[in-house]
Amino acid sequence: MMHWQDYRREARALFAIAWPTVIAQVAQVGTGVVDTIMAGRYSAEDLAAVAIGYNIWLPLFLFGLGVMIATSVTVAQAFGAGDRQSIRDSLPQALWLALLLGAVTAPLCYNAEWLLQHLGLPDSARDKSVDYLQMVAWGLPAMAIFQALRCHNQGLGLMKPYAVASIIGFLANIPLNYVFMYGRWGAPELGATGCGLATAICMWLGVALIGGYSALVPAIREYLPPLRWVAPDRQRIGEIARLGLPIGLTFFMEIGVFSVVGLMISTLGIQAMGAHQIAINLWDLMYMPLASVGSAMATRIGHAIGSGKRDAVQLALRTGMAATSLVALSAMLLLLSIPGLLVSLYTDEPGIGAIAERLIRLAALFILIDSLQIAGSFCLRAFRDTRFPFLVTALCYWVVALPLAWWLGLGHPHTPAQGSAVIWGALITGICMATVMVLWRMRVTLRRPLPGEANPAGVRSPDSPDAA
Repeated sequence: MMHWQDYRREARALFAIAWPTVIAQVAQVGTGVVDTIMAGRYSAEDLAAVAIGYNIWLPLFLFGLGVMIATSVTVAQAFGAGDRQSIRDSLPQALWLALLLGAVTAPLCYNAEWLLQHLGLPDSARDKSVDYLQMVAWGLPAMAIFQALRCHNQGLGLMKPYAVASIIGFLANIPLNYVFMYGRWGAPELGATGCGLATAICMWLGVALIGGYSALVPAIREYLPPLRWVAPDRQRIGEIARLGLPIGLTFFMEIGVFSVVGLMISTLGIQAMGAHQIAINLWDLMYMPLASVGSAMATRIGHAIGSGKRDAVQLALRTGMAATSLVALSAMLLLLSIPGLLVSLYTDEPGIGAIAERLIRLAALFILIDSLQIAGSFCLRAFRDTRFPFLVTALCYWVVALPLAWWLGLGHPHTPAQGSAVIWGALITGICMATVMVLWRMRVTLRRPLPGEANPAGVRSPDSPDAA
């Protein structure tokens, strides 16, 4: 029988992991928000170029993040079981996998011109998007390394280095954008291209910051391997990849839907595309706290699974579900109460603003449903069930939502505002389907036996606070 004190203790442990993650991820998404605001103030064409380019490189980035999340799953369970050596041995192999991911995603981003040629964009907007993407591509290997280090720390429940590195990167992006976009302090005026250059510089800065900070924190340093050459271990890399690839593909397909939708909406005109980008930026800001709490919940569940305590699993799950629902309700109220004020931060063009406000209200209506899907998916990943969320995403988003969006949004005559809203409505349909399926799977999974029975004597408690 669990008591109120148990939930309070679990909420504190969850919060200790979640709050640095929320700050870090909001800072990372905030970088995209700043890029959008500054590009919008520079010119409508540069705003469209950054918006289109962002919708191409973001799925590649999230694919790498998803693959590396497998590291946090394995580290969390090893931490709960007290297997310190396994935690140390996993980091070099995660870094090897990160280098491989960077070697794949960076060329795909750099050579994305073939995709842009099929969108029917004006030549100048297409060229600006290509230049922007080619600059961002130089930073993608750094982001893969960054996520390997971040996920190693997350498995331990120590997230402050991630938060500090992300905040500094966010703050550095503002003057770098100003310098390279507007040509200040002797730098050339590059517009959208300068925005991409600033993003790449901040990605490499993040690696130096999180790596240096992690090495200085005693609570993390004891779980780091000696600083020496470690050859790739195909078995360990394969284990991370087998667990992480479905997560990476899920993230890729999930955000890829929004990217494809963005490209579809771009055919409705620059105003519709600008409005969609504003709404997506605001949605990302609301989504990241949900994902942060869900990710923290998965870490807590992983610790409980490793210790073999079913009551601890139930406690972590219930606390995490309640926290994600509370965050979702707060976000919904915010989006519904001041959509006009939020849009005014991005643009003063009335055509873009009217469409954006309509999309923001739609986003607010389904955020609570999506929060349940997010929490359920992270719970499944804590149990190493990564394939089912991938299959759900493929079915609900790509087989149902996207064709429905194409047919209803582009297959019938609409104004830009109507077409954008219809396309977003199709996405909401897919999210509702995915939520039902994920919650069903979670219920089935929770009935299965845990890998262990009890926490071995002397093992460090997963309730340990973030000492970083």
